[in-house]
Amino acid sequence: MDFFQALKKEVQMLSPAYFTLPMSVGILSIGADFLKLPTLSDSLFWVNNVVYGILLLMLLARLLFFTHPFLKDLKSFKKGAGFLSFIAATSILGIQYVKLQQAYTTGSILFWCSLGIWILLMYSFLMSVTTQSEKPSLEKGMSGVWLLIVVSTQALAIHGTLLAKHLSIPKEQVIFLTLCLYTLGIFLYLILITLIFYRLTFFPAKPKEITPPYWINEGAVGITTLAGAVLLQNINSSSGFTGIEPVIEWISLLAWATASWWIPFIILLEIWKYGIKKEKLTYTPTYWALVFCIGGYAAATHLLFKVLSISFLTAAPKVAFYVALALFGIVLLGMCISIIKSLSSNHSKKTS
Repeated sequence: MDFFQALKKEVQMLSPAYFTLPMSVGILSIGADFLKLPTLSDSLFWVNNVVYGILLLMLLARLLFFTHPFLKDLKSFKKGAGFLSFIAATSILGIQYVKLQQAYTTGSILFWCSLGIWILLMYSFLMSVTTQSEKPSLEKGMSGVWLLIVVSTQALAIHGTLLAKHLSIPKEQVIFLTLCLYTLGIFLYLILITLIFYRLTFFPAKPKEITPPYWINEGAVGITTLAGAVLLQNINSSSGFTGIEPVIEWISLLAWATASWWIPFIILLEIWKYGIKKEKLTYTPTYWALVFCIGGYAAATHLLFKVLSISFLTAAPKVAFYVALALFGIVLLGMCISIIKSLSSNHSKKTS
């Protein structure tokens, strides 16, 4: 009974951004495939199916049985954008089916579901925050979690591009759609990162406000780099658009350089928070965003360097991948400890 009470509480309080967990598992699986680690890649693929399935059931249960807190979170400036992690996780799982299993039917179903929910959630969230009469200040309302809007858009672009030859519509139409998603993602990043950078530099920085979602400052351009590299691999004379390849190459390199620039800055913020300000390090679901961002950077670096034939930095994606894998283990341990503590706390309350 204690377990079911704890599960009910977890469903009720489920973080909208918890789908960064399957995003992390999925991107590590894709990265392992790039680095020719098939056993690890396949293992993470099956783990991701289980993790995604469990979280999907929990999300649906929350929508059905805890509709009010669900809608409250969707309208929240701090939490609402976190729901876009569901779209990114769905597309990344679909990418795994396409790349690792050549299961194009499953990948196609996940793509259309992801695209439909992207439209629904994107406009639901934006309309809810736009039409509210009472709004927080930029200082309190804006954080890196908003960049999941960009991440979900670019994940869709990658997903669709890989399926361009396997959908029921002509390839050139699919590539046109994914190019539009890719350029839209860049446009949205420029808007959001301007606000986030302004918030970071011109408002007082409190240690508690420097949270793991700020890693998405880097992760959003990391997945933009990956989307550009995938497009470059799939644009050819049969799909058209070959004339814009140099533009995509330039944008992809710019995105990669921006992602690389963000990493030391955010590390320094983490050192300031935990080393100088002595904040206590505790597990939260948002730490999966950190794993995803470093794993995505590894995958993006590998594929971009391959597409651009850059051979003198081949160690970079391997180092980033193994760092992401180590972080995955650390965050997973933190999650397990947190769950055990939660169950123990519920048991103590029952017996007291």
